[in-house]
Amino acid sequence: MTDAPLTPREAEEAFAAEYVLGVLDAAERAEAEARIRRDAGFAALVAEWESRMSGLNDGFDPVPAPNLLPRIEARLFPRAVPARRFGILGWLSGAVAATALTLATVTILAPPRPELVATLATADHRLAYSVTHFGDSLQVTRVEGVPAVKGQVHELWVIAPGAAPVSLGLLQDRPLVVTYPKPPAGFVLAVSIEPEGGSPTGAPTGPVILTAEIGA
Repeated sequence: MTDAPLTPREAEEAFAAEYVLGVLDAAERAEAEARIRRDAGFAALVAEWESRMSGLNDGFDPVPAPNLLPRIEARLFPRAVPARRFGILGWLSGAVAATALTLATVTILAPPRPELVATLATADHRLAYSVTHFGDSLQVTRVEGVPAVKGQVHELWVIAPGAAPVSLGLLQDRPLVVTYPKPPAGFVLAVSIEPEGGSPTGAPTGPVILTAEIGA
């Protein structure tokens, strides 16, 4: 008996999980990173798996990174020595060190990965939105269910403790990307059903169908 093939959804989940676990080869990892940049749904899957796997590091104490700068400087700028002693080998070692320094710089300057902030979902998960943060932006992606019926729209709100709701935008077919810092613990995200075009009053007017408290 052979195993049944994965459904497209299962294949997406597996690919995202393997990326987070670091078991992909170089070509597959490059493909995954390209998809994270262009595919908001896949980026949300990766963020969810990173959140699920974060507990795996709890049993390990943090280890400070070794200070490699003196060794790199020594390789890049060696003391003057007779050419007959090192010759071409000395030049090659310096080139290798320079390449290593360049790769380290590229790694440091790589864009941040999306971080899962919250998932707003109904009890049966027939409707769900994933909220991720990267750079200075929030991205909200519908991962389950369908948009509001014709003539209505889902609207996203952020609520600080003791403050009135503030609209972050309308949730439609495409992911919502809005410039906004990562909400701190205690803030609440909510989704209400509003007339097409959004709330006419600047506050929720329809039923609130989804909520999630940050850090809860």
